[in-house]
Amino acid sequence: MKHLYILIFITPFFLQAQEAIQAKILDSVSKKPIPYATISVNEKAGVISNENGDFLLYLTKKPSKTDSLKIRSLGYETKQYLIEDFQDTIILLSEKSIELEEVLVSNKNYSAEEIIEKINENLESNYNHNPIKSRLFYRASNFNHILKNDVEIKKSSIPELNQQFVDSVLSDLPKNADDYTEILADIYGKSGIKSEQKLDIIKASHLYDKSNEVTFEAYEEKFNNILKKHIKRDSYFKIKYGFFGTKSDMDTTFFDTIDNDQVAKTDALLEAEKKKEKERKEYFLKYRKSAISNLQRESFIFEDSDFNFLSKSNRYEFKLEDYSFLNDNFVYKIRFNPKRSEDYKGVIYVNVDDFAIVRLDYENVKPLKKFNLLGISYRHYLKKGTIIYAKNNEGTYDLKYADSEDGSTFEIERPLKIIEKNKNTKGRRKQNELSTDVHFEVSNIEKSELIIFDNDALTTADFDAFTEKPKVKPVYLPAYDPEFWKGYNVIEPNQAIKDFKSIE
Repeated sequence: MKHLYILIFITPFFLQAQEAIQAKILDSVSKKPIPYATISVNEKAGVISNENGDFLLYLTKKPSKTDSLKIRSLGYETKQYLIEDFQDTIILLSEKSIELEEVLVSNKNYSAEEIIEKINENLESNYNHNPIKSRLFYRASNFNHILKNDVEIKKSSIPELNQQFVDSVLSDLPKNADDYTEILADIYGKSGIKSEQKLDIIKASHLYDKSNEVTFEAYEEKFNNILKKHIKRDSYFKIKYGFFGTKSDMDTTFFDTIDNDQVAKTDALLEAEKKKEKERKEYFLKYRKSAISNLQRESFIFEDSDFNFLSKSNRYEFKLEDYSFLNDNFVYKIRFNPKRSEDYKGVIYVNVDDFAIVRLDYENVKPLKKFNLLGISYRHYLKKGTIIYAKNNEGTYDLKYADSEDGSTFEIERPLKIIEKNKNTKGRRKQNELSTDVHFEVSNIEKSELIIFDNDALTTADFDAFTEKPKVKPVYLPAYDPEFWKGYNVIEPNQAIKDFKSIE
């Protein structure tokens, strides 16, 4: 009986220990991490390793003696393990050497240009354009940094709005504001066609530092109190940026005060809060569906894609660099570079049998947008990413993974003058004036990651029967919580996410 109690006690822990597989994938020679490796169980949908080679795969059931774990990555030998025996935390993959004769058994020796022609010939038939239901995980990472924030007070008729006050505000503003949004969802419809898609969010999180909001709110309240003390209710403002000016009327609700009785949780207030909560969920669903659909739509399979190396191939130089191995298939490795004014360079990996592009790595070669006029400038200086497709049971290809990284800067360096005027007072209309020289520069990097775990065919009736409901608002996380996604297959977070912690 004693042994039975011990067995009952340890069994849940044994099962819990077996419910997930976690490891890091490295190159056997260089020991460098291998990103984008596919990890699957019995050939079924699995996960992809992150930029550090890490993955975490949850098992849907207790593994049998024959269940196997397969690890595959571009250019490497496939590795396979019996799950029951698997205990490694480090998986080393060896590069696969390929003889040209192996590739050419059923294919002629094509040039890079001939392969591009074959890709275009088979582009429509190679990729799945039918409605599907996809289980996905999406992560959006934003990194905002203030590079410069100088404000010099030239003239101020309001004593409190002096250089010392402005300097104290600027010194307290957070110089860095990073945040991460993650969602697990099902998306219904045609990939990349937003008007024909519906999103069902299962779970979501928002990892960021709330103290940044407190800092802004505290100074906003202080600034408002100063203005209320000196500015008349019926005034209007003249705002001048260098040579240009605009008029803005005062919002009279700015002066309204709220009594304690009004703050009471009345039925009307509770109803307003419910409405606001509903609107938050609606906005979150709408915005994230748009972001996911836009990421899908960046693919080269769409006519309006920014990647026109197929539709306008005469504007690019192509070089067949090598042959490689991916998902038990040989692939061509072709590098492309713009001849003249195109925006992107990259590498495509093409299946040698059906000429489907199974992977695209791309990066811009010049700023995508530039604007500089009268002290205001904007540069979209970075866009790079990866798109990966996987063959489905019907013999066509579905999107498996996509990531995109965008970098931009915004700068303003010019005089700013704010003048309060009032036409209802005797004498001159000008009441107060604040004259400054402003120099702000901010940078933003936004990275989006999307992994599709599995796809199911979707009939028109099934699509019509599903009603999109904004039922989820992201859970606020002040620090990375490894328990939040426990039991769900996601993209393993990188070290920056794991180390994130709000300033208390």
